[in-house]
Amino acid sequence: MSELKIYAENNSASARVVSEHAVIAHELGDIGVLFERWETQRELSDHAGQDEVIAAYRDSVDRLLSNYHFQSVDVISLQPDHPDRDALRAKFLNEHTHSDYEVRFFVDGKGLFYIHQGQQVYGVLCEKGDLISVPANTTHWFDMGPNPDFKCIRLFTSPEGWVANFTGSDIASRFPRLEN
Repeated sequence: MSELKIYAENNSASARVVSEHAVIAHELGDIGVLFERWETQRELSDHAGQDEVIAAYRDSVDRLLSNYHFQSVDVISLQPDHPDRDALRAKFLNEHTHSDYEVRFFVDGKGLFYIHQGQQVYGVLCEKGDLISVPANTTHWFDMGPNPDFKCIRLFTSPEGWVANFTGSDIASRFPRLEN
């Protein structure tokens, strides 16, 4: 189940926990983060490729392409046996920003986004069916866990795709990790 934990930036031991999707969407909307639930009537196999996955969510993808002027869409998938999983996890765990939105729709699996806004940190556990869109220049980090197992649709406004600008802060090391 999707979950939002809201922490004071200096206290990772205590958080307000929200599990109702509409309340999560409202809380995140207050800081400019889009959080939606997408559904499809089409059953996808575990081995569904990029074209099949995007086709299954075509209406929702097209709405975002139009509303936000995204230029490209793709599908990323990571499994526990990926040879670079430890290096990728370490890279995403550092606080960073992007000059572009970071948009992820979880077709399958889960991941934990942290958004550092003002003096609060929002921990968003995204699971199958969740879309999260982190605005450009918003400090955040992502934890896919030690055994990543997810498939996501990504949308980009720039042809370069995912380009991180790391803040150099160690704040991410002070917050709980996604452990499977």
